[in-house]
Amino acid sequence: MPRIPYVTDRDAGPPELVAEIRARRRGGLLNLDRMLLHSPALARGWNAHLGAVRTGLTLEPKLRELAILAVAVLNGAEYEYAQHLPAFLAAGGSAAAAQALRAFDAASDDPALFNEAERAALRLTREMTRDVRVSEATFGAARAALGSDARLVELIGVVATYNMVSRFLVALGVESEAAS
Repeated sequence: MPRIPYVTDRDAGPPELVAEIRARRRGGLLNLDRMLLHSPALARGWNAHLGAVRTGLTLEPKLRELAILAVAVLNGAEYEYAQHLPAFLAAGGSAAAAQALRAFDAASDDPALFNEAERAALRLTREMTRDVRVSEATFGAARAALGSDARLVELIGVVATYNMVSRFLVALGVESEAAS
């Protein structure tokens, strides 16, 4: 159960904001959106920021979605995991790799599941999520594996953004659309 009731279609507004969110979502509102719409200012900023992170970066979608799944697992954000699993698979990720993330510490360094850049991204994600601070060794390895400062900055931005998302979801008890 959510800790605060979702905004209903009847109460969702302002209309232009709801239309922007629906356009980004290609139709409907998610329970996340219904929670955000309690604060139109927050929902507006969230929609713009997450739209840019999801569609405006040069970081390849598979690596972006892998980092998002990792954050979801590390923070116990099942809603986030369920929402991003299809995108990870569509971007070329494997179901076995996604499932292995459930045992994060054992799987994240497995070269049979993840290439060098993915393992570096997972180490960075683990440190950012659990410790906030990233060690010089992890930062250097991620920088070398990703091959450009732009990709590294974008990956760090993805991890930071989805830590925000997962904390919002977990704190408010946002549940999957199938459960509501």
